[in-house]
Amino acid sequence: MALPALSESTLDRLGGEMYDLLYSLFPICRSITGNGVRETLKMAQSCLPMEILEIPSGAEVFDWSVPDEWNIFDAYILDPEGKKIVDFKANNLHVLGYSDPVDAKLGLPELKEHLYTLPELPDAIPYLTSYYKRRWGFCMRHNDFLQLKDGTYTVKIDSTLKPGSLTIGECVLPGEQEDEVLLSCYTCHPSMANDSISGVVLATFLGKLLSQVKRRYTYRIIFIPETIGAITYLSLNKDRVISKTRAGLIVSFVGDSGPFCYKKSRQGNAEIDRVAEHVLSHQKGNYEVRDFYPDSGADERQYCSPGFDLPMGLLTRTYYLRYPEYHTSLDNLSFVSGENLSESLGLYYEILAAFEMNKTYVNQVMFCEPYLSKRNLDSTLGSQKTLDGETRKIKWLLNYCDGKRDLLEIANKISIPIQDLEWAVQELIRTKLIKPEITN
Repeated sequence: MALPALSESTLDRLGGEMYDLLYSLFPICRSITGNGVRETLKMAQSCLPMEILEIPSGAEVFDWSVPDEWNIFDAYILDPEGKKIVDFKANNLHVLGYSDPVDAKLGLPELKEHLYTLPELPDAIPYLTSYYKRRWGFCMRHNDFLQLKDGTYTVKIDSTLKPGSLTIGECVLPGEQEDEVLLSCYTCHPSMANDSISGVVLATFLGKLLSQVKRRYTYRIIFIPETIGAITYLSLNKDRVISKTRAGLIVSFVGDSGPFCYKKSRQGNAEIDRVAEHVLSHQKGNYEVRDFYPDSGADERQYCSPGFDLPMGLLTRTYYLRYPEYHTSLDNLSFVSGENLSESLGLYYEILAAFEMNKTYVNQVMFCEPYLSKRNLDSTLGSQKTLDGETRKIKWLLNYCDGKRDLLEIANKISIPIQDLEWAVQELIRTKLIKPEITN
């Protein structure tokens, strides 16, 4: 009924493998388009087969259009003495994303108009982009910015911005049913380990795990650039997404050590919202559940837009606005760990296992209690002070399996994880005391 449980040893092993993949992906300069995305997907393909889709620049996608493709090869700033003080090859966050090419000599006042820093984090390089307005620029540590002296500086950005395509990776794992669970991560961020490489790695390994087990639902895993990628994908697959998506999760910020946070879908009480909150409530440690809001966040803003209103939530560890390393060079390889990744993988898997298990059943003996003892489901010794744990679950199930309440609601009434109902449900099915509700 449910997905098979994962052992601690399996999760430990996968945590190391996940970190190895993250380590390999970290140096790649990614953006919303370009060869960095293709290289990233090629590496993910070594673990999870996927189809690569190329959508040409200029394609109209709802109110947007696919932008020109950006690629960068080198960039630096030389000070008046010829010393390289900013080097793209040392850290690809040094270049403003989607910068136009430039090769010039500038005085310090003019150069400063193209420099970006974080005074509140003077030793961090900020991550900034300019996807939809042509400009060029460099990002640098504020402490280095304060050391700049008057003189003539040489600036070089060797990049191209021209018609090309936007690249999407898609993996489909057919299940017993055509209803789909959509898992979405984004591939557009350069060298930041938690945002969003950790999401790419987790989605890859989660897909690998799901491919090895019997599945009730069909799983569709997509690797897209944030915002424009989701808009493009939804534009190209509008009818199928609306008709087939039973639930979904946006995968991001899953490599740090902070507590888990679930942001609900716009629907607020969708099955995936209820399942995620249920599973989190039975985890060790603190967690947070947030209502949906559209003014910030990740791709849930697109999936939960009014025309789609998909039952999709965002599951993270530390919420992105709550860690100072967010969108800076401090979000590096030391900020994440294999242990954190494996713990996140385990939670995602457990949520999907609970979602797969959740059904609505109908009691076949609706008038009074059935005679359990003759089916070896209850003790024949009367006047017991306490019920056996499984017998207790059976009696709760028989009372609330009325075709109106699903297993999740019953598990919440008993205050146990839904997976703990597995044996009792199977026994009641075997003895023909309950049967699944037939749904269209």
